[in-house]
Amino acid sequence: MFDWDDLQYFLAAVRTGSLIAAGRKLGRDAGTVGRRIARLESSLKSTLLVRSAEGLQLTTAGAQLLETGLEAEAAMEAAGRATQPDAIAGTVRISASEGFGTAVIAPSLPAFSNARPSLRVELAAHAGFLSASRREVDMAVTLSAPAAHRLVIEPLTKYQLALYAAPAYIDRAGRPDTVAELVPHALVGYVDDLIYAPELRYLDEIRPGLKTRLASSSLQAQRAIIEAGGGVGVLPCFLAKGLIRILPDKVLIERRFWLSTHREVHETARIRVIRNWLFDLVANQSKRLAPH
Repeated sequence: MFDWDDLQYFLAAVRTGSLIAAGRKLGRDAGTVGRRIARLESSLKSTLLVRSAEGLQLTTAGAQLLETGLEAEAAMEAAGRATQPDAIAGTVRISASEGFGTAVIAPSLPAFSNARPSLRVELAAHAGFLSASRREVDMAVTLSAPAAHRLVIEPLTKYQLALYAAPAYIDRAGRPDTVAELVPHALVGYVDDLIYAPELRYLDEIRPGLKTRLASSSLQAQRAIIEAGGGVGVLPCFLAKGLIRILPDKVLIERRFWLSTHREVHETARIRVIRNWLFDLVANQSKRLAPH
């Protein structure tokens, strides 16, 4: 038999991807985390994690233990909630795309926090997503509906994207009148081999073969490049204030954000409060998210 306490160290290492980050999360040093995981591996007579250039990676045995560990963790949390089923307190971590997280969620958090001071909200807003399935976060706003039986998945809101450029760029390079005329223009977009979701391949959708001259894995960086006159690029309409829309009659892309929560915490009071707030937020900003 193994010590169930060692399982916490394993789960933290899986979620953070490194012994140092796991130790920071648990208030321990990396050496302690490594020893506890090694003890767990010795008890189970299996290698659970291996190091790679991308960080710690699960082995087949580790992936199997992860399933069991998440279920055990959820059961322990459920037992703890039994005495306080309606307590609206604690920490809720939300993962969201960089643009939506920084431009829509973040500005609205102070008012929410003032109304719910007993709740602590952690917003992970960056390119790529943390996983609600692995309990890296409590809730995740994603570009597509994840496939995981342990998640409750709901459509959150639709949003629109279009082609934009800065006035300075239009003055210098002119305004294209057709999709074909985009070819010689300086295009701004994602670094092709760093695109983490197929929903982000906007240029292929507009015209196959379009190539970027300036690219970034960060949507906010793309916006800054476009605003500085670097070229024409696809942006969510809610990020395009001050820019000129290009080919408004020919290019309009629609996508949807999805909200997923772990099934074991979906009905807790703190998650219900955040969930309701998010749905109210996107309803109030529907014209900004999908203005055309």
